[in-house]
Amino acid sequence: MEVQIFGVRKSADTRAALRFFSERRIRTHFVDLNERSPSPRELERFARRFGVQALIDRGSKRFAELGLGAAQLTDTRWLEKLSLEPLLLRLPLVRYQNEVTVGAAPEAWKAWCAK
Repeated sequence: MEVQIFGVRKSADTRAALRFFSERRIRTHFVDLNERSPSPRELERFARRFGVQALIDRGSKRFAELGLGAAQLTDTRWLEKLSLEPLLLRLPLVRYQNEVTVGAAPEAWKAWCAK
């Protein structure tokens, strides 16, 4: 079993996800969003399952800095914006085979481990 985790090391939820899988000796492929932004295509996987709005962290510092509170963007434009500004994402984004989660989701991760 191997999972892919998109996040930043400063994020407590990202560190919790890394620790969760590490404690269970599950291999992880960590993608640091400060070094490499996800493509809009990659974000579409998560958006298909949860919707584009679920990917946006409206409480993030970066969201406030960019003044996006009143932004009226289409889903396609949001995906482009999120790929350019990954700190707007709700972290971590975790993928295992065809399963995905947005944010901290230890219950879903436990279900993956039980398979």
